[in-house]
Amino acid sequence: MFENQTEEAIKQRILDRIDNSISKIEGTLTYDAISPTSIELAQTYINLGYIASKLDVDSLEGTELEQRVKERTGIERKPATKATTNVVIHGNIRSEIKKGDIVGSSSVNFISLENKAIGEEGYMNVNVQCEKSGTVGNVPTGAINFFPISIPGLSSVNNPDPVTNGYDAESDKSLLERYYAKVRTPATSGNRHHYENWAKEVIGVGDAKIIPLWNGNGTVKIVIVNQNKMVADDELVQKVFSYIEDVRPIGATITVTSATPQNIDIDSIVTLAPGYQMNDVLNKFKEEVESYRKDMAFKDNYISYAAIGNILFNIKGVLDYKDLKLNNKMESIVLGEEEVPIINSVNLAVM
Repeated sequence: MFENQTEEAIKQRILDRIDNSISKIEGTLTYDAISPTSIELAQTYINLGYIASKLDVDSLEGTELEQRVKERTGIERKPATKATTNVVIHGNIRSEIKKGDIVGSSSVNFISLENKAIGEEGYMNVNVQCEKSGTVGNVPTGAINFFPISIPGLSSVNNPDPVTNGYDAESDKSLLERYYAKVRTPATSGNRHHYENWAKEVIGVGDAKIIPLWNGNGTVKIVIVNQNKMVADDELVQKVFSYIEDVRPIGATITVTSATPQNIDIDSIVTLAPGYQMNDVLNKFKEEVESYRKDMAFKDNYISYAAIGNILFNIKGVLDYKDLKLNNKMESIVLGEEEVPIINSVNLAVM
């Protein structure tokens, strides 16, 4: 905005305003007297440019973005959450686990949320919580499988289901999207935008689709995905239902469900550049595909065959590819209105 307001430009303008009868060449008293002023004025313009940039919400990030969004809309950044799950513990009858005892996976530990003892059946179900916030607690089935500190009478531990409800703090991108959704869409009197905003206000919700009149007059269906753009668990579905039930207009009947998964298998054959390892290429491809999946989930109604091919071709170390298939077909995958794409497997072979 003020890029042209440099020290030299300001100094020259000042010199031009001084009568030519006065010597103003470099080294004179006049020249030396205006130099500090030029420097300070140039810095003032730099500061003005910085301040002006803060007037544009798109240029803000972190705490500054949080403050501006909250001031204008009341929307607050969703905090990180600690993943919770149920584990099955086997051992001797009447052996106990206490609140605060630890069970572990290879990447992170989980803490028992309750005091419990093994019954006659020889095992017990225990609710546990990840010791760290964020997606680090999202571990696959069977990953929680040992006791970091031995507990007398307990022999084994296992999580029968994958853990999916650990969420990182809401990103600047997501917060900004909710901000614009609030200021650009008229959410009034329980219309579609109102229900969508309500759903997204619940911690753990990544996106929502609203289906009005889905089961007759006065009915509204809210389909959600979690913050990781995955299938929402029953606990999150119930949280959304309870929240909206308290704020919805009188007379509306709401139904909240999770999106259904559309599993996607990706297979292809690639030519690697010299010096590149398949594991590195495969991991980077998985990372980029997952980023694409999250970006388009609940926004596009298909997984693009061309987009996946473009991602693969642009992975560093890939010279070429052939026989790219999505679910064994060389075509895009169409998604139903209530479906969310889930990358089930990614397999790359070398030509």
